[in-house]
Amino acid sequence: MKTGIIIPCYNEEKRLNVEAFVEFIKSHNQYHLCFVNDGSKDNTIKVLEDIQEKASGGVSIVDVKKNAGKAAAVRSGARYLYNRQDIDYIGFIDADLSTDFNNFKKLVETLRKDDNLSFVYGSRGKGEGQIERNVFRNLFSKIIKTIVFLILGLPIEDTQCGAKVFKRDIIPVAYNKAFLTRWLFDVEIFIRLKKHFGSQDVMNHIYEQPLERWVHVEDSKLGMKDALQIPYKLVSIWFSYSIIQTFSMVVETNEVITLDDLNISYLSDAKQPLAA
Repeated sequence: MKTGIIIPCYNEEKRLNVEAFVEFIKSHNQYHLCFVNDGSKDNTIKVLEDIQEKASGGVSIVDVKKNAGKAAAVRSGARYLYNRQDIDYIGFIDADLSTDFNNFKKLVETLRKDDNLSFVYGSRGKGEGQIERNVFRNLFSKIIKTIVFLILGLPIEDTQCGAKVFKRDIIPVAYNKAFLTRWLFDVEIFIRLKKHFGSQDVMNHIYEQPLERWVHVEDSKLGMKDALQIPYKLVSIWFSYSIIQTFSMVVETNEVITLDDLNISYLSDAKQPLAA
C-alpha cells in the first residue's frame, strides 16, 4: 500500500522545487503526491501540471477554485486520498519543503512499525537536529506553544509543525468535520484525537518525532495581521470544543468521507472512480 502526501499550495509558483518533487516520486513508487491548489492567483496550477507531466504517474492535483486557507486545502487532499483504495497512510508537508522528504519518510517508518500508533507528527523543538528559525518567530512560537499546552493539556512540544502522517483508519476522526480556523487546524486535530481516544490513552496512539532538519523559508503566507489573531483564535477553538461542544467525535472507522466540496476539480493519474 502507498503513502499519500498532501502538499497545500497557495501562490507557490516561484517556490515550488519542481525537480525535487519529480525526482522523489520517480524514485519512490510506494508514495503518491497530492498537490492541492488553494485558489492561487499566480501560475501555481501550471507548475503543478508540469510536475504531474514530468513525473509520469504518482501525482494528483486537487484544484480548489477559491482560496479557503491551509486547513481546508489539507482537508480536501485528505478526503481525496481517503477515497482512493491504494492509499494506506496519509500525511502532509509544506510546499517549500521546509521539512524534507527524508524526514517525512522517517515519520512514516515509525508509524508503520508500531501497530498501536495512529498518528506521527514532526517536532522542531526536540532533539539535536538542524532547526533554523529567526529570533522573532522563535519567541512568538514559544508564546503560542504555552497557550496551546493550556488548551490541550497534553505533553506535546510542537503542534504546528507542517509534517504529519496518519493511518488511513483515523482520517475520518481527524478530517470528517470542517475546521473552525484557516491555519490552526493542527490544534483542532489534536483535540479531536484526544476526544476519540480519551485523555488518558491518547498519547499511546500518537507520537512526536524530532526532525533532524527543518528550515524556515521566507515569504510566509501567514501575515502579521493573521499572526496577531492567533491567541484569539486559539481561545475560540477552546470555547467551541470544550464549552459549546459543537463537534461530536463519535465517528466509525469505516465511515466514508465524501467529496462534497463545491468548485473543486481533480486531476489524477488514477483510473478509478471517486466517491460522490
